[in-house]
Amino acid sequence: MEASELDYDLPPELIAQHPAKRRDDSRLLVYDRATGSVEHSVFRELPTLLRPETLAVVNDTRVVPARIPIESPRGEVLLLEHLDGDLWEALARPTRRLQPGRSYGPVELLEHLGEGRWRVRLAGEPGGNVPLPPYITAPLADAERYQTVYARERGSAAAPTAGLHFTPQLLEQLEVERVTLHVGLDTFRPLQDEVVEQHHIHGERYAVTPAAWERIRAAPQVLAVGTTTVRTLETVAHGGSLSGRTELFITPGFEFRRVDRLLTNFHLPRSTLLALVMAFAGVEEVRRLYALAVEQRYGFYSFGDAMLIQ
Repeated sequence: MEASELDYDLPPELIAQHPAKRRDDSRLLVYDRATGSVEHSVFRELPTLLRPETLAVVNDTRVVPARIPIESPRGEVLLLEHLDGDLWEALARPTRRLQPGRSYGPVELLEHLGEGRWRVRLAGEPGGNVPLPPYITAPLADAERYQTVYARERGSAAAPTAGLHFTPQLLEQLEVERVTLHVGLDTFRPLQDEVVEQHHIHGERYAVTPAAWERIRAAPQVLAVGTTTVRTLETVAHGGSLSGRTELFITPGFEFRRVDRLLTNFHLPRSTLLALVMAFAGVEEVRRLYALAVEQRYGFYSFGDAMLIQ
């Protein structure tokens, strides 16, 4: 697949800068793969759009306050993944002006791993700012709005954003199971190669309990809430262990073994997330849906609207 197939035109004003006033007031584009039909709904109507036997699987990771500013030289450390004890993997900038063995605020840089990544030692618990994506430039009044209402396992550098639309009341209307994948920046890192399949994903930690997998395996219909949930479920369904690291990169032609329905936000061009959605729904179909979402003025990216692919 050529990376250019993941390009599309997006007016900048459609990049949502704020979450909806109420989480489930977001718009929902509903696409039926069997018929090609499209309808426009709102997220709170989700339970009426699913079959009663559907099991919704969510990623219960919790975002850590991972963005730690440093003063001299002016920059920041972004915690990516907890390794062990007080050790983390992080991005630090400006990397060329930073020195291993030195401390910058609560962070000691131990080893440069390349591409701006460092192994670091953190004094105490993460106490930085919410690691909002760079395309969100407006301040966030309530940090909890960049967490799902079911977030519990701390460890992510970014939110699993398809889940941001749920309210506790909406969850009560669904059959729900949890898995965990701690989101690293590689999930959102733009493709570096012109051939999509040549892109390398460094891997992210995931875990599924035996009881959860037994329920998921036996479910008549599984709705994956977000692309991170898809990668977790399909890693296990393709023979992976119930916990570990996944480097699964889903591109068109992939055989889905456990995900029947997908709930997802609208993703950046040239992203691995968009490639996954195209693998699930078809390249040309997704290009058509994205063009329609632009035409209908849907909100895009983390705080934007959602799409249900049936």
